[in-house]
Amino acid sequence: MRRRLPFCILFYLFLSCTAKKQNDQQALSDIPVSGLSGKELAMAHCSGCHTYVSPDLLSKTNWRDVLPAMGHRMGIYSGGVRPDSLFEPGLSGTLVRNARIYPEKPVLALEDWRKIEAYYLENAPDTIQPPIRNSRIRMGLRHFKLREPSLAHRPALTTLVKILPDKRGIVFNDGKGTRNTLTFLTADLNEKFSLGLGATPIQFDEKGNDLYITTVGKGIFPNDAPDGALLRWVKNGTEPGYKLGNIALSGLRRPVCMAYGDLNKDGFEDVVACEFGNQTGQLAWYVSNGRGGYDRRVLRNRPGAITAIIRDANHDGLPDIYVLMAQGDEGVFLYENQGSGTFREKRLLTFLPLNGSQHMELVDFNQDGFDDIVYVSGDNADKTPILKKYHGIYIFLNDGKSNFKQAYFYQLNGAYKALIRDFDRDGDLDMAAISFFPDYARYPEESFVYLENKGKLKFDDYSFPEAPKGRWVVMDAGDMDADGDIDLVLGSFVYFIPQGDTTGLGKKWLTTGPSVVVLENTIR
Repeated sequence: MRRRLPFCILFYLFLSCTAKKQNDQQALSDIPVSGLSGKELAMAHCSGCHTYVSPDLLSKTNWRDVLPAMGHRMGIYSGGVRPDSLFEPGLSGTLVRNARIYPEKPVLALEDWRKIEAYYLENAPDTIQPPIRNSRIRMGLRHFKLREPSLAHRPALTTLVKILPDKRGIVFNDGKGTRNTLTFLTADLNEKFSLGLGATPIQFDEKGNDLYITTVGKGIFPNDAPDGALLRWVKNGTEPGYKLGNIALSGLRRPVCMAYGDLNKDGFEDVVACEFGNQTGQLAWYVSNGRGGYDRRVLRNRPGAITAIIRDANHDGLPDIYVLMAQGDEGVFLYENQGSGTFREKRLLTFLPLNGSQHMELVDFNQDGFDDIVYVSGDNADKTPILKKYHGIYIFLNDGKSNFKQAYFYQLNGAYKALIRDFDRDGDLDMAAISFFPDYARYPEESFVYLENKGKLKFDDYSFPEAPKGRWVVMDAGDMDADGDIDLVLGSFVYFIPQGDTTGLGKKWLTTGPSVVVLENTIR
């Protein structure tokens, strides 16, 4: 029989909780009220983490979901006390707590916070209408043939795909929790061998006879634990496959991209690591000592680095670093090499935190000798999973002085990646793009779009009937069959079923969906 607490104890607990609440509210009231308007307060406080967001970009319902999370960053909590639920258990939560992401005490007066809330809720629309395409995507790929392996790991949780040159096939990983299967397929798409990994790989790089595999930790989902690594694998003697050689880098916070280059011109290859993390993270370059070891040098101590490309931006003979940052303060940054192992940060482009920045490519679209930026935005796995008219593929042209101006935009709901190649071998650059959050109900063909260059930054868009057969999250391009043209491989990740799915696609993915498909280029 459950024992009841004596009334005196209950009354004491009630008084204690009431007093605590009053003290918490008193702490709030001790902060002077600013006298600023809600908009001015929003621009002052919210813009400390990211660029200002206008109320009309989200509906009232969306803002009711977003505002509490914004308040947490300013020490505003329901009941006045910072909840432990904001922190994951273990080291990941400890790192976030120590980073003081969520202040114990508020940084502004409660009355000022109420002004911010009122500003957004009073000026937001009741609904946001989804984007309407001006014309349907053309159906049919003239220069590609769909090929699907018989092997599939269902439900598909593909975290990387890689085309191996010289008719050596493809590699893909299926990551289910702590069980990861890195599978090598022949050029005929038959299984060659597989490796079991205890951590989830997301990048695969061949360097001579060695493999360098980037792992994010035990699972693909957001966290702050320093479980990521760069693993070196070596040939397994005369046996097929590879064996672990050494751990080149360890203790990384959810690394999602590695770039390689001799940044200090000492003859050894260094590594730039995009440690995306979640609430914490960093962008760092790791200086090779020439003996297999590395020294870390932090470039940006914030989460969200998602793409890094090493390129000599100013033609001074020193390799610079272009970086796409997501996760709040979104934008493209250039780290200009000053020599002697130092870099100067320059912000090139700034994006809304709603953009969901996903990928960046550097290519010279207008053939003026300077790299232009192709930028992809469309990550919708956040508190605002609505279709957004500004999701898609952008081209920013370079004026030759590292100033970039938008020259093209292709609206693509939930765009995740675009690869730029001369796929049709006509001398100009085309684009192949995948979407992880397309408009499945109306435009399921948005899952894959091929943009054929027609000159002067005009493109014709195409897809194929089987495009919605998987939920494409990764993609690679390369000459798989050594015939001189560029093929594509797409990888499906179906952990997330489309919200409110009425199409039946989710069930098909779980039961019959492929892990990967190949789009074989048939132009040669």
